[in-house]
Amino acid sequence: MNQDSPGGKQGTGMHPVDLQQIGGELAIKWDDGTESFIALETLRRACPCAGCMGERDIMGQLHKGPEQPLAPRSFQLARLELVGAYAVQPVWADGHRSGIFSFDYLRRLAG
Repeated sequence: MNQDSPGGKQGTGMHPVDLQQIGGELAIKWDDGTESFIALETLRRACPCAGCMGERDIMGQLHKGPEQPLAPRSFQLARLELVGAYAVQPVWADGHRSGIFSFDYLRRLAG
């Protein structure tokens, strides 16, 4: 299944074999042996949920609420929850937890 949302599944088959926070970064070891590091601030600011990124109506127009200021707790990772076999859902210290990051999206964020 291919979805256009930033967190949507793209089907490259890349899977992390280890995810852990190291300082202010999320360290990811992929099943091909490569490693990626994503700053937690980058991860939070790239949250693909509708509340953060907005959502498009049937006409393709983006609807997004006013930008919410992010406090230092917004960039503190409380934990990661696995979503099926395709994504993780970060839970942030400020309580935000609605973003689902597909493995492909994490790989793109890591550049």
